[in-house]
Amino acid sequence: MPADLHAAKSAAIMHGFANPARFLRIARWLMPLLLIPGIVLAGAALVWGLFFAPAEGLQGETVRIMYIHVPAAWLGMGGWTAVAVASLVELVWRHPLAGIAARASAVPGAVFTALCLATGSLWGRPAWGTWWVWDGRLTSMLVLLFLYFGYIALASAASGEGQNARVAAVFGLVGAVNIPIIHYSVLWWNSLHQPPSITLGKSAMAADFLVPLLIATIGFSLIFGGVVLARMRAILADIQAEARLRRKASAGAFA
Repeated sequence: MPADLHAAKSAAIMHGFANPARFLRIARWLMPLLLIPGIVLAGAALVWGLFFAPAEGLQGETVRIMYIHVPAAWLGMGGWTAVAVASLVELVWRHPLAGIAARASAVPGAVFTALCLATGSLWGRPAWGTWWVWDGRLTSMLVLLFLYFGYIALASAASGEGQNARVAAVFGLVGAVNIPIIHYSVLWWNSLHQPPSITLGKSAMAADFLVPLLIATIGFSLIFGGVVLARMRAILADIQAEARLRRKASAGAFA
């Protein structure tokens, strides 16, 4: 019985924050609190990494691409993880804002994934002698970009036609299978892509490279969070505007 009461209390708290008006009040002050420090940290880290950090012994100046490429890769995968978690909450708990959160996370996630692929190609040309190779890491990252395109199309169609969003949510959840494939691809298959330099609790990178990289990752992550909140507010505004138009149309029909 206590477990049931705890579950009921957790559900009540969850749905309390699902109130659109309450969410908008929180997002109004939280969004700049994420965006402004994120822009400052990301900008400072990029200036540090691009102009003041030393060149790497083997890769020379091209290693500076890392300060954009690595955060972009992290947020490309993190964006789909957010889509999958929000989709799970939408399917299981019918959380009113979960589907909106998933839709809001998809576009910035796709942008960072595309940025990861573009910077990886620029980095790979001098490092590998080619712009692209069909190895496990690059191919699975490209698949992630296509998954984003598919999810965005499904979510837009469901929203625009007033259909049930469960298909998009299931797609978002199933697509999460690709995340561990991306992460472990350099370990499972022979790959030109280097193994991870940062693992849980340790790093193979010198502090001169690691510190600006971590600051850049934190900064871009804060920007990502602020953009997601901004998109959620915009989606809610569109939904509310559409609801008002429908009410006016209904009122006009019965007048």
